[in-house]
Amino acid sequence: MRAFYLLILVVVISCENKQSINYSGDLKIGVEQSDSLSQKEVKSYTLELDSGTYIYGYVNQITVDVIVELKNDQQETVDSFDGPAKGPENFSFEINKSGTYALEIKPFEEESGSYKVILLDVDPIAKDPEKRVDQLMTFYSDDNPGGSIGVLKDGNLIFSKAYGKANLTHNLDFQVDMPTNIGSVSKQFTAMAILLLEKQGKLSLDDDVRKHIPELPDLGEVVKIQNVLNHTNGWREVYNLMAITGWNGEDKLLREVVLRMLQKQTEFQTAPGEEFNYNNSAYIMAALIVERVSGLDFPTFLKENIFQPLAMNNSHVRRDPTTIIPRSTQGYSNSEFGYIESGDLYAAYGAGAIYTTPEDLSKWLNNFENATIGGPDVIEKLITPGFLNNGDTMTYALGIGVGEYKGLQRYAHSGADIAHRAMLVYFPEIRSGVIALSNNASFSGSTAYRIADAFFKDNLKAEDEKKEEGNKEEITLPEETLKKYVGKYRADGIGLIIEYKLEKGQLVAYPTGQSSLKLKPTSENSFDYIGVEATIQFNSDDEGEFKSATYTQGGSDIELAKLPPFNPSLEELVEYTGTYFSEELETFYRIAVEDSTLTALHRNMENIKLTPANVDSFSGSVFFIGEMAFQRNDEGVIDAFTVSNGRTKGILFKRQ
Repeated sequence: MRAFYLLILVVVISCENKQSINYSGDLKIGVEQSDSLSQKEVKSYTLELDSGTYIYGYVNQITVDVIVELKNDQQETVDSFDGPAKGPENFSFEINKSGTYALEIKPFEEESGSYKVILLDVDPIAKDPEKRVDQLMTFYSDDNPGGSIGVLKDGNLIFSKAYGKANLTHNLDFQVDMPTNIGSVSKQFTAMAILLLEKQGKLSLDDDVRKHIPELPDLGEVVKIQNVLNHTNGWREVYNLMAITGWNGEDKLLREVVLRMLQKQTEFQTAPGEEFNYNNSAYIMAALIVERVSGLDFPTFLKENIFQPLAMNNSHVRRDPTTIIPRSTQGYSNSEFGYIESGDLYAAYGAGAIYTTPEDLSKWLNNFENATIGGPDVIEKLITPGFLNNGDTMTYALGIGVGEYKGLQRYAHSGADIAHRAMLVYFPEIRSGVIALSNNASFSGSTAYRIADAFFKDNLKAEDEKKEEGNKEEITLPEETLKKYVGKYRADGIGLIIEYKLEKGQLVAYPTGQSSLKLKPTSENSFDYIGVEATIQFNSDDEGEFKSATYTQGGSDIELAKLPPFNPSLEELVEYTGTYFSEELETFYRIAVEDSTLTALHRNMENIKLTPANVDSFSGSVFFIGEMAFQRNDEGVIDAFTVSNGRTKGILFKRQ
């Protein structure tokens, strides 16, 4: 932790027709400040802030990927940001209580390097909803890749505005009628296509998928179309699977290859209906079912049966990234060199690939109420949550999430292609919603909810929730208690390893390949995640030892098993070295020891560091190797490993 500056900079910001805001702090507004981080180091900047202020800025990640957090004087995290690994890490915070805050910057994982931080401004939180949107879209305005926002209220599109640039090469401003890639928000349209065919009597949600795609292997249990649409099918997920081969998102991928990949699957990852596991492969197959049953190609079916009847005249299905969508926006990602152009995912339609506008999506949202397409019975099926085999109710229906937000029923789905981002939120009880679209990979879907807070504050119960939270008794646990929970835990069947560490008297979670998250105790052995709607409860056995835990998020429980310490010597690491081949993926990896670290090498990737997790098990430094578990033959010799990453599990590589 660096020492605070002795010189405190004091600034009084005056805003036209607004109250004055007092600010003082280590960061001078509008002045970029250079600094650097060593491994595990945290740099802190003190800020004195008034209640009712909105502060925003960014950290230019020159040679280090950073996490930005704002903490109050109780060392509680107000909010945190961990987006792109390169370029600007944008941050913005709403201050609801005057006091002393610390802006903390720390490296992602155990990196080191240099950065520059700038506090762009400190403003009053805009009270006018439309001006609040302008404020929230600051990072996506002017010469930055931008976005378009739509607000539906009582069935009417009352606000629609575009920000920033649609194309940097040609300096084209983003317009509200420019079609933009909405990524996985497209899935609800695919589900609607299936339901329309069911209503026509051409298929049933209870159909075995192999009735329509007989090329799929018989793995001993039936995958119903229902399992396809609610992500309970047990299949491999294509984009997480292909990443293991060295494929990158902009590389060509034929739709036939996705089918061939599923044909090579020899067993289910989990039994159909056993668990929710988000799956783009499934929705690509759903689009194939639509084509085979209807006799129309998928883009034409959606145009004739959904887009045209709803007068969604600026909506299109992009067949592949080479297809021209008139006046569409170009996607942009961050790099150390600034913004770079990013293409779209191949083979995506069904799972994604719809380009549309806020106005067109407002017509789609209104269909939840008036049921012009499908009728009330179809809409009811679309938004009814699914059930797992054990009877648990999911928070996902058919291509759309269902739940509650601040007291209101909510239908929602986010979308992300390589660079485009989208968030669609609808509140059926008030016939209102928010549409947020962007061609900027840094865009946060949470923006849609903050816009909802501004426009629908009279319908939301935020203040009641805050009062309830304020009445909760603060719990402090001694370090001796917290030490019982420290260690590495494996998510059963997922291939994700989470390490819990004790840092400055607080428990901190480190999921493989993700940013760290602090925990706040709610009892002696249960905790809330700070910044994420999730909880964890550590469970003791009959001897009082804590060897397992239950992680809960989105209404689903994931069991974690504590792993015994595993610190192999250099000689022991050499046992794992060699060349391994996956027949399923037709891909080689070479495992070697480099700089005393076990490393996975692939001709199309940067070297992947492998960190010991459990006996014969390692976690990778990339998202697609959540766990690399080595296997031994009867003589105790290592002869294979499997790779798992959550959505894709148990890919076998045999030693050559």
